[in-house]
Amino acid sequence: MERFEEGIHVEETGEGEPILFVHADFVDGGMWKRTLEQVSPRFRVTSFDKRGFGRSAPATGPICRRRELETVVRSLARGPVHLVGCSHGGQSSLDLALEHPDLVRSLTLVNSTPSGFSFEGAPPPELLEMLAALARGDLATASELQIHIWFDGPTRSLGDIKGARLEARAEAARMNRIFVDRGTFVIADAVPKDPLDPPAMGRLGEVRVPTLVVSGDLDYAENRRASRILADGIPRARLHRMDDCAHVPPLEAPQAFAQILTSFIDDL
Repeated sequence: MERFEEGIHVEETGEGEPILFVHADFVDGGMWKRTLEQVSPRFRVTSFDKRGFGRSAPATGPICRRRELETVVRSLARGPVHLVGCSHGGQSSLDLALEHPDLVRSLTLVNSTPSGFSFEGAPPPELLEMLAALARGDLATASELQIHIWFDGPTRSLGDIKGARLEARAEAARMNRIFVDRGTFVIADAVPKDPLDPPAMGRLGEVRVPTLVVSGDLDYAENRRASRILADGIPRARLHRMDDCAHVPPLEAPQAFAQILTSFIDDL
């Protein structure tokens, strides 16, 4: 079933306990397609495109992503949900769990950084190249660099990506180009609206829901450090490393990711 909620494109399928999937901020809800196919026979699964992404309305100004997420959660009217967020999707999921714990049954945080996390060291050179491409209006180059940063990771080249993962990379590129062409980051997210105060970084001990942290071994070192901080700081959190994936394991290895996720929820 497809519907719109305040300009947000939402897709739901399956029956059972509700799981809501929150995408990374360089793709859209389509990143979960193959994972949803794996888990929908047993769960009621929902994904959505944030405003400014995919089939949702374009962004017209700064957006508070946790408030946007709250809108979708409340629209489900199914009680607390299992929240599964990748990258900034995990960050907004964690923020929501701290602000409204009654809405969240469990958290799965995939290569996520908590709000208030400070990156250390020099940024990846590809990130600076990407920002320069955006500044000169070279959207094609900016999009390809984003895919290299967030799909390939720091240790792989395009030639290292084979088979189904190469198809997934092409799909990520298609989703990313919509985001880049719309200028969503500059319009909606460069200056976040109404950030959680105080941020999650100093409040991890307050999380009271079961939490799974998934970390891709091929992701950037600072993202892996953030995953360890989450796993160490959230009471009784589990850390699962995926050794052959970078920033978006649900896109790279959807079947393996689905097995990790369903095992975690079953254990609850």
